Amino acid sequence: MSFFELLTKREQEVCQLLIRGLSNSAIAKTLCITVNTVEVHLKSVYRKLNVRNRSNAILILLKNTHN
Repeated sequence: MSFFELLTKREQEVCQLLIRGLSNSAIAKTLCITVNTVEVHLKSVYRKLNVRNRSNAILILLKNTHN
């Protein structure tokens, strides 16, 4: 099972935009949600991926999606 499969559909959407380099505010606008909601989703993603920040999450997601 990939890390991506551990995420909810909305978390996956947030991660796809995160990988594209969008800021939290740009992610929020794209998904029509608040920045606070983006931050909640990202905290959940970080916890599930066992990382502490955006950069590490992106590295794991990129590595996992390209294998």
